[in-house]
Amino acid sequence: MQQQEQILCAILDAGELLLTAGAEVARVEDTIRRMAAAYGFGRADVLTITASMIVTAQSNDGAVLTQTRRILRRETNMRQIEAVNALSREVCAHPMPLEQFHARLDAVRHMDDGPRWRQPIAYLIIAGAFAVFFGGTWRDGIAAMLCSIVLYFIGQMGARIDLQPLVLTTFSAAAMCLAAIVTVWIGLGQGLDYIIIGNIMLLIPGIAFVTSLRDMIVGDTISGLLGAFEALLRALAIAAGCALVLMQLGGTV
Repeated sequence: MQQQEQILCAILDAGELLLTAGAEVARVEDTIRRMAAAYGFGRADVLTITASMIVTAQSNDGAVLTQTRRILRRETNMRQIEAVNALSREVCAHPMPLEQFHARLDAVRHMDDGPRWRQPIAYLIIAGAFAVFFGGTWRDGIAAMLCSIVLYFIGQMGARIDLQPLVLTTFSAAAMCLAAIVTVWIGLGQGLDYIIIGNIMLLIPGIAFVTSLRDMIVGDTISGLLGAFEALLRALAIAAGCALVLMQLGGTV
């Protein structure tokens, strides 16, 4: 019985890694069911929402085990989702010993995100490209790129101190908007709106919103609605952060 509880806990760890990395609910539940079947559980009933996972599994000898997991954070990490999916396929093909399973999960949990320069470079390119795409000049693109550096460092500091996501989004939007105004004041940028729009595209929770729509389409209505509402709150936080700065300055530069 204790061995089965440990296996179920490890399977739940894999599901938690998927959910916290931004995977859709259907993927999380299907992965847990398949891995439970691979380890000999006759039936596994899984209930997953954005903040919690509950698994009830029945072993072949009739024992029923229930475990739950509270989810405190969610982000977008496609590499981690891919790694857990690969591990799940291996387990379903050839169930590995529990110790090896734990080691593989730890490796996924602490996997390297790749070169650190990739994310700030992506910030620069996205902010500058969108500023120009929406009608700004090349000077606006450069100004937007400089403002994206502010967003990047604020995001890194917020992650280190584990700042609440909505608070971090509001503060990031406000700081970015203030930086955009400064670039116009010093004569680097010309169109404040284009500079702000280019950087807002870095904050919009597009993947989270699309994932919530997918959850609703496949029948996970509760999770989909919760995800969509969370994305809406993030959008409102972006608007609130920008409005706070612009209203204090009278909306002009």
